[in-house]
Amino acid sequence: MKGYGNLIVRTHSQLDLNNKPDVEEGSKGKTPTTSSLPLQGGGIHANGSYPVDFLLNNLNIQNNVIEAAWRYGVKALLFLGSSCIYPKHAPQPLREEYLLTGPLEITNQAYAVAKIAASSFCRAYNRQYGTAFLSVMPTNLYGPNDHYDLENSHVLPALIRKFHLAKLAAQGDFEGVRRDEICTDRFRKT
Repeated sequence: MKGYGNLIVRTHSQLDLNNKPDVEEGSKGKTPTTSSLPLQGGGIHANGSYPVDFLLNNLNIQNNVIEAAWRYGVKALLFLGSSCIYPKHAPQPLREEYLLTGPLEITNQAYAVAKIAASSFCRAYNRQYGTAFLSVMPTNLYGPNDHYDLENSHVLPALIRKFHLAKLAAQGDFEGVRRDEICTDRFRKT
């Protein structure tokens, strides 16, 4: 990352953020000046199908990482939330003061509650311990290493995958594929 040093980067197979002892062990002796907090995400189908997983995993990860960041002296932590934390019928464009002013979208309520809790956790650490733990809520983004699964990804990655599959099918790259099959999960090639 441009302009930043002392970065600690781990894959899920190297460090399970859901496991507090792993996070503690992975943090010992390392004091980055900044940290970011990754959480489990997914699209409408995944959120609706696995609400317990989304709530529990995200609460565990954020609690483990935020606490370890404080314990090991991280000066600034960036928590990336989601615009889904705002009420389903919040006025547009969204404003920070709309948070907690109405019911959440039911299909991603568990995920949103976890994100709201993490944002509150960061503010509480800032008040109690004087940390600089920040919460930002970007909209639906995609990029390298995103998940393009047609059932469980966010809207933009799923659309990109559908466009890609349609292009391949139009070029004849999928033998015997009917155009109505392009949107099925049968094709995992990207």
